[in-house]
Amino acid sequence: MALRRGGREPRSAQWSRRKLLALLVMAALTVAVLMAGLVLAVGHAVAPTGDGDDASGLVGNETGPATEADPTGTLPAAEARDALAARRMPEVPTSASRPAPLSNRDSGPPIVLPRATHTGSAGVPTGFPHTAEGAMAQLAAIDQVALESGSLAGTRDVIAAWAMPGGPTTTSWSGVQAMSTLLSAAGLSGGGSQQLAVVLTPRMGQFKGSAGPDFVVPCVNFELDVTLLQTARGATADCQRMVWHRDRWMIGPGDEPAQPPSVWPGTDLAIDVGYRELRHG
Repeated sequence: MALRRGGREPRSAQWSRRKLLALLVMAALTVAVLMAGLVLAVGHAVAPTGDGDDASGLVGNETGPATEADPTGTLPAAEARDALAARRMPEVPTSASRPAPLSNRDSGPPIVLPRATHTGSAGVPTGFPHTAEGAMAQLAAIDQVALESGSLAGTRDVIAAWAMPGGPTTTSWSGVQAMSTLLSAAGLSGGGSQQLAVVLTPRMGQFKGSAGPDFVVPCVNFELDVTLLQTARGATADCQRMVWHRDRWMIGPGDEPAQPPSVWPGTDLAIDVGYRELRHG
């Protein structure tokens, strides 16, 4: 295409780049609506619960261990797990997942995530211990490999290998739906593109609760960077039912948990809703 006088690109070329970036932002907006457990925010934030600019339902910082799903012990095990997973989490303003000034406050003792000892199915790091921190580390690894694959096949391979029967499937998992929406809105095929890069970095976390030693609902708050010509940055959070199965943590059966707040890591609001810094042991 010929350049205009003065060497400037024609207006149509400029608009084509803007349109591509707009598609990326629109993908993030649509993804956030569709995802049940993993809220993507790229460029513009979408509140995981509620759609106003005022925060509501905020809770204090949780610095202790995971809370029990049924402290009175009156519910059957399955009902206790369902009640824990379905319990609503704090609501945050729509702007919460955008980059924001960091807090000078201390979020409390960091959650120390154990390191993987080997690589498991679908290329997901594994070998984490039978602890709540091990469950959180496994969830972070599952999400990272699935979303960073940048393709439907890669995302489906991960959930097929890491969800138990009765859990999310290759068609129902919020991660698969998110990847499908993102690629569609960006005008890409299911195989993605070498120009598309997704980087998911776990920054903060909290334990929603547990129901015995073999069932934990950890929540991980990630920094998300999506690059397609330019980089868009936001926060995304995920909670899942993690079940100890044989010798590893897996995503357990049942509906995906209520959405956690996606908050820019390290801010006052992130601390207010209970997130703590993550460190690797």
